[in-house]
Amino acid sequence: MKKYTAAEIMKMKKDGRKIPVLTAYDFGTARILDEAGIPMLLVGDSAGMVEAGYETTLPVTVDEIIYHTRAVARGRTNALVVSDMPFGSYQTSLDDARRNAARIIKEGGAEAVKLEGGVRAAGAIRAITDMDVPVMGHVGLTPQSVHRMGGYRVQGKTRTEAEEIIEDAVAVEEAGAFSIVLEGVPSALAGEITGRLGIPTIGIGAGPHCDGQVLVVNDMLGLNGQKVPRFVKRYADLRNLIFLAATEYIKDVVEERFPSKEHSY
Repeated sequence: MKKYTAAEIMKMKKDGRKIPVLTAYDFGTARILDEAGIPMLLVGDSAGMVEAGYETTLPVTVDEIIYHTRAVARGRTNALVVSDMPFGSYQTSLDDARRNAARIIKEGGAEAVKLEGGVRAAGAIRAITDMDVPVMGHVGLTPQSVHRMGGYRVQGKTRTEAEEIIEDAVAVEEAGAFSIVLEGVPSALAGEITGRLGIPTIGIGAGPHCDGQVLVVNDMLGLNGQKVPRFVKRYADLRNLIFLAATEYIKDVVEERFPSKEHSY
């Protein structure tokens, strides 16, 4: 199995190959997903919600992203590791954007970074790509803008909103990004953007017409035990398996069935 790079991900679009992407936040999960053949692992600031229990992604820090990235980078062999730049790490100034991107690459071991925003983020994308760091864009529903958007709502329903998202996507490509996430937009709009851009589009809640798809691994594996968005397909129910295993373990210890002779030295 070959090592995936940003250049290889771009080639996958040209070759008409779909691009599966999953988030990862720890060594063990990254190793399993890498062995399964996932081309790209995203160390998302979604870690703040699914791993740390934050209500939004906004409290996540660069140091937290670096911590999770280190673990994921050690667990993968072939997958491209892309790490989110959290809120406040690139919006304040271009110097901050360059400095924090460099930290995530150098200290975390990421091979690319992801920024939210279109036209407004173009300067930061260009500044980081000028450092020879691959950048993934992210437009549509951008979780770091949750307060402005009034919640996690589908974007681009009207033609005016759709045109703004198209403008954002074009700006991301022109700024030098190697790929772009389209989140929470109508399927037809995602298809229009995918056909217009030369870089791969990775959809989440954006329908089937994107060049690839990404899901939060905790949602996909059924780990959170909560209602998931409509666009999520659960491929396993690990929460229930873990719950049953834990209750059986508790019972074995209380009733002195564990450890037995076979588990003792």
